[in-house]
Amino acid sequence: MSYRWQNIFWRNALPDYILPDFIRYRLLTTESTSSTTSASTMPQHREVSRHIKVNTELQTRKFCSNEISTCKYNAISFLPRFLLEQFRRYSNIFFLVIALLQQIPDVSPTGRYTTAVPFLMIMAISAIKEIFEDLKRRRMDYIVNNYLTLVLKDKEWKEKEWKNIKVGDIIKIIDGHVFPADIVLLTSSEHHGLAYIETSNLDGETNLKIRQAPKVSVEYNTKEKLEDMQAEIECEGPNKNISNFAGTLLIHNNKYALKANELLLRGARLKNTAWVYGAVVYTGHDAKLLRNSKTAPLKRSTIDMLTNNRIIFLFFVLVALALVCGGGAKIYDIFYLNDAWYLGKIAETNFAWNVLTFFILYNNLIPISLQVTLELVRFFQAGYINQDIQMYDEESDTAANARTSNLNEELGQVQYIMTDKTGTLTRNIMKFKKCSVQGINYGNDEDDSFRDGKLVEDFKNDNSDNKLVTHFLTLMAVCHTIVPEEKEDGKVEYHGSSPDESALVRGASRLGFIFETRAPDHVVIKKHGEEIKYYIDHTIDFDSDRKRMSVICHTDEGKYIVYTKGADNVILKRVKKDQVEAVKKSEQHLSDYAEKGYRTLCLCYRTLDADFYKEWSEKYSKATTAVPKDEKAVAELENEIETDMIFLGATAIEDKLQDYVPETIMAMKKADIKVWMLTGDKKETAINIAQSSALIDSKTQLHIIQHKNDIYKIKPSQLNNFTLAISGNVVKDVISAEHKTFVNDVVLKATTVVCYRMTPSQKAEIVEMVQKASNDVVLSVGDGANDVAMIQAANVGVGITGQEGLQAASSSDYSIAQFHFLRRLLLVHGAFNHDRTVKVILYSFYKNICLYIIELWFAFFSAFSGQTIFDRWTIALFNVVFTAFPPVMLGLFDRPVKARTMLEYPQLYRKFQERAFSNRIFALWIALSLWHSLLLFFLTYLIMENSILWESGEVGGWLMLGCSAYTYVVVTVCLKALLEADTWTAILLVFCFGSILSWFIFMIIYSEVWPWISIGADMKGVAGMMMSSGTFWAGLIFVPTVTLLIDFIIKGVQTSLFPSPRDLMVMKEKEDAKKKNVHTIRVRGDSDEYNDDPITNPTTTETTASERDQLRNNKIKPEYGSVSQLFNSNGLENEDRALINSPPVENGAYANPVMEDVELGTVDHSARFNKRNT
Repeated sequence: MSYRWQNIFWRNALPDYILPDFIRYRLLTTESTSSTTSASTMPQHREVSRHIKVNTELQTRKFCSNEISTCKYNAISFLPRFLLEQFRRYSNIFFLVIALLQQIPDVSPTGRYTTAVPFLMIMAISAIKEIFEDLKRRRMDYIVNNYLTLVLKDKEWKEKEWKNIKVGDIIKIIDGHVFPADIVLLTSSEHHGLAYIETSNLDGETNLKIRQAPKVSVEYNTKEKLEDMQAEIECEGPNKNISNFAGTLLIHNNKYALKANELLLRGARLKNTAWVYGAVVYTGHDAKLLRNSKTAPLKRSTIDMLTNNRIIFLFFVLVALALVCGGGAKIYDIFYLNDAWYLGKIAETNFAWNVLTFFILYNNLIPISLQVTLELVRFFQAGYINQDIQMYDEESDTAANARTSNLNEELGQVQYIMTDKTGTLTRNIMKFKKCSVQGINYGNDEDDSFRDGKLVEDFKNDNSDNKLVTHFLTLMAVCHTIVPEEKEDGKVEYHGSSPDESALVRGASRLGFIFETRAPDHVVIKKHGEEIKYYIDHTIDFDSDRKRMSVICHTDEGKYIVYTKGADNVILKRVKKDQVEAVKKSEQHLSDYAEKGYRTLCLCYRTLDADFYKEWSEKYSKATTAVPKDEKAVAELENEIETDMIFLGATAIEDKLQDYVPETIMAMKKADIKVWMLTGDKKETAINIAQSSALIDSKTQLHIIQHKNDIYKIKPSQLNNFTLAISGNVVKDVISAEHKTFVNDVVLKATTVVCYRMTPSQKAEIVEMVQKASNDVVLSVGDGANDVAMIQAANVGVGITGQEGLQAASSSDYSIAQFHFLRRLLLVHGAFNHDRTVKVILYSFYKNICLYIIELWFAFFSAFSGQTIFDRWTIALFNVVFTAFPPVMLGLFDRPVKARTMLEYPQLYRKFQERAFSNRIFALWIALSLWHSLLLFFLTYLIMENSILWESGEVGGWLMLGCSAYTYVVVTVCLKALLEADTWTAILLVFCFGSILSWFIFMIIYSEVWPWISIGADMKGVAGMMMSSGTFWAGLIFVPTVTLLIDFIIKGVQTSLFPSPRDLMVMKEKEDAKKKNVHTIRVRGDSDEYNDDPITNPTTTETTASERDQLRNNKIKPEYGSVSQLFNSNGLENEDRALINSPPVENGAYANPVMEDVELGTVDHSARFNKRNT
């Protein structure tokens, strides 16, 4: 790729949609992408610091290559690593042992390869899946490693692949390009060496950030000067701390300190800057971005764990059966062998040999294909989530994303939701509404944004010595990290990582304090027409532990000022003691703001003596540039400068609720899901938002726990329909072992819990406490980096792609664009996936027991000899061919009720949980499978007891008995799938009857292949004999019917005499469908036109059969039709299907039609990408 063409490629294709998908290498990835980089390219020990010579290949040591690999495997490691991963599953170890035991001569009654072949088939499918996924990663790695950039060599800029960039190289990056490594900014095309970057590939934030070259290197702005520059860099070793960087730049023996503001990270993009020059300091897997890549904690669904327990149970049943049958063989030998003198030594066996024989014979009680079936079903279920157009947010152009498929059914078992507030329940779009300055309140609640001329008037009349109003407004305009960008129309757009800061800057601008310019060392504020320059000496950033931010600046007058803003519980501790009166008045205003749900900040300032500042500055610079950085000294110095402050006042920022939040929370409550809110905001704000979002209603009694003693004040008589509000100060006490009883008896019984003043780690601790105490499924949902800990701690983590970037979404198991999509994710996808997956697992156990326990009944008729009643290859292919598809179809296309019904009646969610994979349900299925196997064997035996004589003089024998029984089993288990299905779709019928047909076809072919193929000699001609028997065909109707009769009776009694709400709703929908013959037709257009959500779209257009006839006659058709049977088989009749035969838009993504009547909306990805390019 030529560099010129690549420049066009960067600007048009990659910046918009391709690049974020594969170069981001998410800071908190949800998939394991272990590197296979060789030892030669990665350092084998931790570097404390590194010394780099700039623009030379003669380095003091060998550094990591810039070639990256996110592949799990290479040609050498694939086989051992793949096998290691596969044999972590107990079931795979079990079948490997069986396959090895079958190789012992004369021990296996089913042949040597009947387990090995299907086991290898399943392993091959898993291997193909792994190879396919790894090839995608390898292809992406190849593309990234071979991007071109410009490197300075011999006073010329030469193209070089990313993979060949080395530490110490000087590289040139052009506007719109991505940085290929971590580089120290040396100079740029802008004044003062400024550069603007976008970090959306790192953290999802699209706001521009400013970086500045060291003053000493700005003058090296030509390739000739750079070539002559003698420079060295000493910096800290590779680490994952993105917000910090410490080092020194040595140019011509003069040292200059380096900070994070001079570091450009790999993955970030240069914006609004023609070019920058930089020196490479970290390459490849040493880059901070890749250092932050980590594997999310391995999460297993409850059903997975229960399934493993069931498999272990069946293993012990298998051992017990082998022991019993081995004992039976020994008893038979003792009592009957002497009479069979003609058998001689042939009949002599020992107990251990018999046990081993029966162990192999019964091994198929554990379904060999279960794991592959589940993986396939979950893969497509995740596709349903990804393609659900009703969870697509048009405004942000974001669809739902299932980042893992292993937890699909866990979405249907949620009993607790832990939600963040800001950006999750609220929009995170801040508006400056009110403020309190020295005890005077300004602004009102009615205006959409701040409007109060009195504050401007008070500013003009501010003749006090301190000029507190002036300082208040100046702080709003100066104390931030906002970057202004002037648009073509002359308007200024403010870019910043914090919506709060943007709101304050816009508020100050409306009050006449306009933030105009940010330079490397100063900002320019226009105060009512007068431009004033503030020189920024230090910026002490906000973080969740400090809960405050400070800017140290001075004016041309030489007066040093510290401006600080932050949370009230932090700021009020730092003001002077003589500020009591002003603080008291503002505290009342703070309380009023919080009760209205506003976000609050406190503002203060301090003037500094020049000598004191210079002394402090030297200490601070020394501490921050130390290699490694002296964190303790830095914190102490920051505390020192942020004390004895003069209190200015407080601000109130409105953050409105997202759409349909109260309705969503009400639906969750109806579904018997408890919703907790965990927020860092103050008590009043948290409670107000909880009330406005329907978390707390007027009927519940609110108990506030602010201190440890409050735990003991709640009386048993008060524990009825109550809500708890717990302060972060007492979280440690609440979750301690000392108060375990309080958690179980009080906290978990609360209708809702609101936790305020929470740190990120405390949020995770609350999640873990609930998981441990309740043993229930906990879902966490949040949108910011401070929610990552609780998202990863929860059983299911849901990230919202909001204003705070993609950190939460990248760390989550599922991501959505709006909180109200959680309703559909849980009530529709969760409930359906849980119901389907349970059926898949139970059905898989059922069909195996149904067939293979027949071997036990036959053992009583074969002297416990270990003789099998079935042909060995029919045994092997039962799971992987003849009954492989019915469970898959149940898992993908069965639908108990409509999606709209689930949304209208959230109470059904709990009823679906009651059909869980419980011991009672499992025992019922096991009992039915045993009963079925008993009937299938003995009814077949009774039919075949008197040998049938064919015209040729042949009799059937045991193989005729076995083949007939096998046929009846295949028919019975396929019909059982139809019986268990709540909805009969065309695709389910095709695959169930197709499975039966596949057995007959196989049987006909298999019984005729010998002697041309040396298998199945015993089966020669059996198919013809069997199918020419009228007795067999009579049994084909009689045996499955009698066998399934008990299932019909149980189902009839249950639905008629003891119907659950779920059963009643299923029957109601079926009756309605018969009476009305109504199908919903959704047409492309506005999202509401095909929205079946009763809250976001209360009315849905429906057409009757006669209306559809009229539509057909007028040739009016919906735009989208079926692309394949897989995605559009909803049990529609042919006349209905004629309405939906138009082709889909290219690149269209289909919604999940099996959940709707006719759900045909698509997400037109091509249109979305064109929109982004525009």
